[in-house]
Amino acid sequence: MMTEQIERAVADFRALLTEQIARTGEMEKAPPPKDYQSMPHIRIGMVDGDGIGPIIMREARRVLALLLAPHIASGRVELVDIEGLTIENRLATGKAIPDDTLAAIRSCDVLLKGPTTTPKGGSMESANVAMRRALDLYANVRPVTVPSEGIDWTFFRENTEGEYVLGSRGIEINGRLAMDFKVTTVAGTRRIARAAFEYAKNNGKTSVAIVTKANIMKKTDGSFSAICHEVAKDYPGITAEDWYIDIMTANLVNEKIRSRFEVFLLPNLYGDIITDEAAQIQGGVGTAGSANMGDQYAMFEAIHGSAPRMIEEGIGEYANPESILRAAVMLLSHIGLSAEADRLAGALTTCSEREKRVVVTGDRDGATCREYADYLMETLTK
Repeated sequence: MMTEQIERAVADFRALLTEQIARTGEMEKAPPPKDYQSMPHIRIGMVDGDGIGPIIMREARRVLALLLAPHIASGRVELVDIEGLTIENRLATGKAIPDDTLAAIRSCDVLLKGPTTTPKGGSMESANVAMRRALDLYANVRPVTVPSEGIDWTFFRENTEGEYVLGSRGIEINGRLAMDFKVTTVAGTRRIARAAFEYAKNNGKTSVAIVTKANIMKKTDGSFSAICHEVAKDYPGITAEDWYIDIMTANLVNEKIRSRFEVFLLPNLYGDIITDEAAQIQGGVGTAGSANMGDQYAMFEAIHGSAPRMIEEGIGEYANPESILRAAVMLLSHIGLSAEADRLAGALTTCSEREKRVVVTGDRDGATCREYADYLMETLTK
C-alpha cells in the first residue's frame, strides 16, 4: 500500500513538473501588454463577492458612476455587473470560478472585486488564486502611505507562483506526511522584477528591496533573488538590496529605519503576509487597496476578507468601504484616467485623514458604509 501511494505521488509530481514547464513556455510567448490609452471602449467589471462584499461594492458603484459620468455618457467607459462569484454558487458548481462567471469576467478589461470567502478544509481553491491563474495576473501591487511618518511604500508581490500556485495539489502519504510545493520560474520572476524596477524608474524611486528567505530556501528563493539582481542591472540608477523576510517584518515596525524603504519585491507568500502588516501600520487592512495586474487583464480589490462575523452580527452595513475605494483609485490610474484617480484619492484623504466628519469604525458606534460614501460624494462634487 505504501509503495503504491509513493508511485502515485511520483506520477502526480511528474505531471506537475510537465505542466509548469509548459506554463513557462506560454509566458515567454505572451502578447504585448494592452494599451488602455488607445482603447475607444473600456469595460469595467463589478464583482460583488461574499459577506460585506455586496455592501462595499454597492457604494463603490455609486462613487464610480458619479466620477465617470461623462465617460459613461460618451460610451468610453462601461460599468458591467458580473454575478455568480459567490460562495453559494461556487459550492453548487464545484468550481472556484463557475464557467459562465469566468466568461463574463473575460469579456471585461479590468475588474473591481469585493472579497470572496474560501471554504475551510481544502474543499475548494480560493477564487482569487484561480482568477490570478486564469487571467495571468502576475503582479500584486499594494501601496501603503503614512505621510506624517515618511512612509511611502509600494509592494510588488509575485502573484501566480510560489507556495500558492499548487497549494491545493500537494501530496499526502498514508496519514504519515503531507507535502506542498513551491514554484519559482525564470520567466515568472523576471516579469515581476521588471514590473517593480519599471515602477521605481517611472516614479523617481532609487531603491528596491528584494525580500526572500534565500538563506534557507536556496533553490526557489535563491533563484528569485538572483534573477531580480540580473534584471536590476538594466536599471543602473536604482539600488537593489537583499533582505530576509523575518528581519524585514521587524524593519517595518522600526520607526528609525522604515522610512528609508521605497519599493519591495517579494515572492507570493511573503508578500501576502507582509502587506497586511504594512496595511495595519497605515491604519488597518480596511484602508488599503490592492491591484492584481497582468498584461491583458487587471483586477483591483480590497485587501481585507469578506468579514462573515459582521454579517452574522447584523453589522455589515457598518463595513468600511475605504479599501475598495482605494482599489478604485488604482484602477482608474491603470486605465489612464489619472485626473479621476487623483480626484478620488484627494477626496479620500480629505474624508479619512483631514476632516474626518464621518468616521466608520466597523461597528454601530460609527457611521455606515453608505453614510461614508455620501460624505465622499459630497466632497467630490465641491
